[in-house]
Amino acid sequence: MEMTYLRTFREVAKWGSFTRAAETLGYAQSSITAQIQKLEESYGAVLLERFGRSMKLTMAGEALLQYANEINRLHEESKEVVSQQSKGTLTIGTIETLAAFYLPPYLQAYRRDFPDVNIVIQPGNEPFIIEAVKEGALDIGIILDPPFTDPELESLILREEPLVIIASPDHKLAGQSEVHVEDLQNESLILTEDGCTYRAMLLKVLKGNQVSYKLSYEFGNLEAIKQCVTYGLGIALLPRITVAEEIRKGQIVAIPFVDPACKFYTQLIIAKKKWKSKAYLGFLELLGGANYRND
Repeated sequence: MEMTYLRTFREVAKWGSFTRAAETLGYAQSSITAQIQKLEESYGAVLLERFGRSMKLTMAGEALLQYANEINRLHEESKEVVSQQSKGTLTIGTIETLAAFYLPPYLQAYRRDFPDVNIVIQPGNEPFIIEAVKEGALDIGIILDPPFTDPELESLILREEPLVIIASPDHKLAGQSEVHVEDLQNESLILTEDGCTYRAMLLKVLKGNQVSYKLSYEFGNLEAIKQCVTYGLGIALLPRITVAEEIRKGQIVAIPFVDPACKFYTQLIIAKKKWKSKAYLGFLELLGGANYRND
């Protein structure tokens, strides 16, 4: 109710008249008088005094008017921001692969539509991202996995991500149109870090088919893996989107890895109980299209 009293106080100060303030606000004059009295009781000071036919601000009233004007400005601004829901912070958890090679054009488009939203990208592996989305520590998760379901989460497949074996142009696999697990017998492998879903898939397929291999290097950095492959230190399994530039320059070759287990998709995950602001829905719509359209 104090916002109402402050608004009444500003009108009385503006017009110097209870009567005029009542007409402007659509109140009875007795209501204006009562509101000012309650405001004076609240602040413990006389705010207005009569001079002739006009009401003038006391020193206390002049001090309060400055605060009342600022409070009103902030109140109006808050209504605009909340109604538009176009400010704040959006936290997105994803893996390095997608943060570097999938998200940038979407982030650029989102910044154009929601310039006042601060986006925080939180890197991590899939188990961390999934748990953080469930707990509300992340607003959105973007993962690279086989089709994913969880009773606490909404999940949406955005697109399939082809996985390829990358090798130097003079490697013996370079001339093949596709690579099968048996082709990796005794090959020197350069692996991504532990916790990577497509690394886990590759090792499981190798073990299940009793294919021997040599572990040459293990990196948590994609650029290091690509550089080692370029120098002929081994071969690696990576999403094709991560090596498009090196393929274009002829630094490496990329051969599709063909196996029933090798079906990976970029997927959007959000908590089912998450409240969706306009800015939040804007990002979901950007990635998921009609599935999250806010008509």
